[in-house]
Amino acid sequence: MSILKQPETYQVKLLLIGIAGVGKSSLLLRFTDQQWLAESEARPTIGVDTWTHKLEVNGKHVNLIVWDTAGEERFRAITSSYYRGTQAIILVYDITNRESFEAIEWWFAERSRYAPKSAVKIIVGNKADKGHMRRVTTAEAAAYAARMGTLFIEASAKTAVGVREVFRDTVEHILENPILSKPTNVSAFTVTHAHST
Repeated sequence: MSILKQPETYQVKLLLIGIAGVGKSSLLLRFTDQQWLAESEARPTIGVDTWTHKLEVNGKHVNLIVWDTAGEERFRAITSSYYRGTQAIILVYDITNRESFEAIEWWFAERSRYAPKSAVKIIVGNKADKGHMRRVTTAEAAAYAARMGTLFIEASAKTAVGVREVFRDTVEHILENPILSKPTNVSAFTVTHAHST
């Protein structure tokens, strides 16, 4: 009697950071639940929200854990403790908000202090649907990402353009790095959302 070998399961932890209002939670909601909340309906994250999501990438089962952090300055000290053990950091800015893009440099300094050096980094320009209000060009952001040695993509939580790629591309890069990806015995789980402060 032959025993079917179960596919290996990987547990991946991502940290979603950026100043308040750039749409971090909206990107996550669009990816996990295919939903979008208008900015007028969205509530700011208090402390850290923890989301879990199951997906398959290149034939591998992945239990994705995403720490969605508050962007307000008063919560930044709390955020720093969540860098530990992170396999990837998603730095989000709003293409219509110059300040949010310039703040990425501050987040990079934080990452160098707290996050593992091997962690995958990706810069995401959100709200790409508002191109007519753009304050950061694609070329400028791409050049900055190249200078910092990170991945880069523009996305829109509203239209879903680029959202799937943000998370799947990040996970693919993690799985390609043996330092970051090791199979676990954790069984696959369904999509859930838990709030943590």
